[in-house]
Amino acid sequence: MNLTKAALISQDGVSNIEFMFNPAQLSFDGVVETSENAGARTQDKGKPKVSFSNIKAYKITISNIMFDTYENGTDVVKKYIDSFKQTVEFAPGKQRTPIYQFIWGNQIYLRRCFVEKLSYKLTMFLPDGTPVRAVIDSLSLKEADEPKPNEAVAARNPSPNERRNQKSLFKSS
Repeated sequence: MNLTKAALISQDGVSNIEFMFNPAQLSFDGVVETSENAGARTQDKGKPKVSFSNIKAYKITISNIMFDTYENGTDVVKKYIDSFKQTVEFAPGKQRTPIYQFIWGNQIYLRRCFVEKLSYKLTMFLPDGTPVRAVIDSLSLKEADEPKPNEAVAARNPSPNERRNQKSLFKSS
């Protein structure tokens, strides 16, 4: 039986990320925001009335992700950590970080997500200073909403009427 690796599958054309060792656990957070009005109480029990505000994006946190290149002596940062560092930088041509799908085997844990937080440390070095072991202390994946069908509309030239409106805006300033 082959071991299936957990992975972040890119939806933005950046590199996919496969974990070297599978996580020991996944922590899930789902939050519903509410508010309570101190003066509003239920008639029968006197409990505060709760107003539901919204549902926050789902979040998965993965802790203690190990990476080790000691046996072959290669730089663990270049081989593994750099791809994780790119998850918290803007995607090429986008004004946001890359969007991924978090999968492990046949299970899709988050269909669309981004890396909200990356915290790692280097824990072993060769005598020449080459890092050969790293641990991601915390990798937080936050759910991203599905794109709208016409969200990626190409830029177009303004109509003559829109041009007139733009010109009048600039004249009035």
